[in-house]
Amino acid sequence: MTNKKDKIKFRLTHLPELLITSAKSWFNDDPFNKAAIIAYYAILSLPALIIIIFNLVGSIWGKEIVEGQILNEISNAIGAETANTIKQMMVNDGGEKTSFFTTIIGIATLIYGSTGVFFQIQNILDSIWNAKPRFKNGVLETVFVRLKSFGFILIIVFLLLISLVLTSLLSTFGENLKNIFSNDLVNSIFTLDVFISLASIYFVFAAMFKILPNANVPWRAVRIGALLTSILFVVGKYLLAIYFSELEPGSTYGAAGSIILIMLWVSYTSLILFYGAHFTRAYSKKYLLEQPKKIVE
Repeated sequence: MTNKKDKIKFRLTHLPELLITSAKSWFNDDPFNKAAIIAYYAILSLPALIIIIFNLVGSIWGKEIVEGQILNEISNAIGAETANTIKQMMVNDGGEKTSFFTTIIGIATLIYGSTGVFFQIQNILDSIWNAKPRFKNGVLETVFVRLKSFGFILIIVFLLLISLVLTSLLSTFGENLKNIFSNDLVNSIFTLDVFISLASIYFVFAAMFKILPNANVPWRAVRIGALLTSILFVVGKYLLAIYFSELEPGSTYGAAGSIILIMLWVSYTSLILFYGAHFTRAYSKKYLLEQPKKIVE
């Protein structure tokens, strides 16, 4: 006998009801407290995370190019002063000779520190999906989650590298085309750069929803949830940029202003992420017959 859920098809007219349902479950899940937790761990993870991303991508594409690209994005989103603070975190003098043991400890510390924020995000996503741990042993579960979080960082590194390569190629190609084709055609090519940035954001959210939770979330739900989350993120990103540039909320806190702005930005992103996860869950419950679950091994 066919379950009724098999026959339900998502229609655009269903969107308002789905958004409201997601908003209710999101609000009842204490999102502001959880966003504050993520913001706190983001501050602790940020130095190690930046060092790993900067060195991995920079070793392939060039550290100066990567530094300029990252700082430009941060400056546009949060402000030049915050970007300058983060720039100081990128300074990594590799000229000092250290022992093999010290190097291994340093790498392990970086991995542990950089994965802290994603470790917390996974815990929250697991609570949204009511997912169980993969391992009964707490130590094994912690190690597995940390390794999975580091794998997610490598995904970010890969997407950033691809974005940098394509953006550079489009820029070089576009400069040459100006001497041959009309401005309209050249401008249309440069819109690909914007599309690449949006696609990178989409794939980051999709990877979070699919990889981080201990639940086999269906791709159909992930695609829809990541799309909505990306749209909300981009809209909020520009609104926050205006807010930070016009009102300068960080100036109230003096030297700690940059840290406050980073925490505000991460808190906002976390709220959007959690809402997207609740939307993905609501979509899955309404339109998909098989619900994701993870059995303890």
